[in-house]
Amino acid sequence: MGSVNKAILVGNLGRDAEMRFTAGGTPVATVSLATTERFTDREGQKREDTQWHRIVIWGKTAESLHEYLTKGKQIYVEGRIQTREWTDKEGKQNKTTEIRADRIVLLGSAGGSDSRAPRASRERYAADADTAATDTTPVDAPHDDDIPF
Repeated sequence: MGSVNKAILVGNLGRDAEMRFTAGGTPVATVSLATTERFTDREGQKREDTQWHRIVIWGKTAESLHEYLTKGKQIYVEGRIQTREWTDKEGKQNKTTEIRADRIVLLGSAGGSDSRAPRASRERYAADADTAATDTTPVDAPHDDDIPF
């Protein structure tokens, strides 16, 4: 049997997207996504556990969405988990794990409508990695049929 590397996250952005370009001119946007689990511990106390995820968005998707990926915005992300290693300027080895986004769905804005959004804030927009930058067709929120478990 083959293997599967798929991540599905819904959370809120911790900061505005950072846009940059590779030496070859390819657009790359990065965002920090917070997912929070709420639970009651053994002593009956309500607790929260927040995990931070680095999301990397490439190409036309990054270019078309980066201005809408603002702090507090709730998004749905599909992608794959990727680990990278590199050596910094001081010669120190570094390692990071991130989600390479294949699909982003804007679910809404924090605290009301976002005047920069191309349409009403309640509409949802999707961008797939292979979709043209001009494609902002409204789509529904993910359905139970879309989630593979």
